[in-house]
Amino acid sequence: MKNNKKPVTLVLVGIGGMGSVYLQTLLENRDRGLFKVQGTVDPFPKRCPQLDELQTLRIPIYPDLENFFDRHDAELAIVSSPIQFHNSQTCLALQKASDVLCEKPLAATIQEDRAIIEARDRAKKWVAVGYQWSFSKAIQALKKDILKGLFGKPKRLKCLYLWPRDEAYYRRNDWAGKQQDGEGRWILDSPANNAMAHDLHNMLYVMGRTMETSAGPARVEAELYRAHDIQNFDTAAARCLTDAGVEILFYVSHVSEKDKGPVLSYEFEKATVFGEGRNSDIQARLGDGSAKNYGSPDAEPMNKLWASLESVKSRKPPVCGPEAGQSQTLCLNGMQDSMPDIVNFPRDLIVADGEPGRRRIRVKGLDAVLEQCYENNSLPSELGIPWSGKGKIIDLTDYRNFPSDKLTL
Repeated sequence: MKNNKKPVTLVLVGIGGMGSVYLQTLLENRDRGLFKVQGTVDPFPKRCPQLDELQTLRIPIYPDLENFFDRHDAELAIVSSPIQFHNSQTCLALQKASDVLCEKPLAATIQEDRAIIEARDRAKKWVAVGYQWSFSKAIQALKKDILKGLFGKPKRLKCLYLWPRDEAYYRRNDWAGKQQDGEGRWILDSPANNAMAHDLHNMLYVMGRTMETSAGPARVEAELYRAHDIQNFDTAAARCLTDAGVEILFYVSHVSEKDKGPVLSYEFEKATVFGEGRNSDIQARLGDGSAKNYGSPDAEPMNKLWASLESVKSRKPPVCGPEAGQSQTLCLNGMQDSMPDIVNFPRDLIVADGEPGRRRIRVKGLDAVLEQCYENNSLPSELGIPWSGKGKIIDLTDYRNFPSDKLTL
């Protein structure tokens, strides 16, 4: 039995980007006695905003996780590195007897997700996936009501999220917007696998048959587009059907004119769950005219950290583990297979505003197209949009590896 008063020893893997957010939270709460940071890992620590404070506190920085484990143990590893390292670093930490909080997504490919699950089972440890909405009081309460049948059977869930990003967003590191890195490791960085991965995951998560699982995607059709000079897509429209026959529609872009969303509508037999905008409340409107407000799922974004520290001591598995996180990976892999050749927006529709290197890239008329798709439950090709392309329907029922050689439906 663990001493619940003893601080949890931890290592933070990645101290730039999202890792710096974790680090700031840890530094601000270091006197609470909940944890002890044994060390950090980053091959490029100069990118860390808190580097001076780390050095003042004499918290060691190692170039890789192997070097850390050569000198220390850690009860919890927080993996907040680039996507292509999630699998290898999570599996190594499990092998070294650490529980793991891995930032979203769990990994780039479904085969890597399965490898993590196998490593977890061998180690008899647990893995949490850092989808902060899943750890929020709002989404936990909503999911419990769905499982209780308060809203009846689900019919359709959809999300629209327009979030403009400039050229600097894609130049902030050496993997943004890429499908693979120089070593051939899959990244699949895109709105659907990074900034808006939460929103795709959440639609699958709330449909899970238990609190710890997500709905299984059975088939997916996607249309993938880009305006930025990147490998992967910056705009997507997708239709997914779950193994229970529930339709999921997902519309996202980083080259819109407006900053709008997430706009969500989850339709059930007896209710509609809705929300619009960052930090907005999730609400349900029931058929009898009554309403229920679940609050904002963004109210406490670091619940995933505190819940993971508590899970180290209680040994109770986290509410969002690999079985919940892998559905987003499976859907994303299917989306990439649906349209392996990304469609470029017509050059005459692309507008660039601002200074080179920080220009805001937008596509004329795109907002209206995606909003119309959202309202009509359609994909751009189904509306006859001139620049659109039609993706293949990908069968996900026995999808084992990305990229898949399975026949399409």
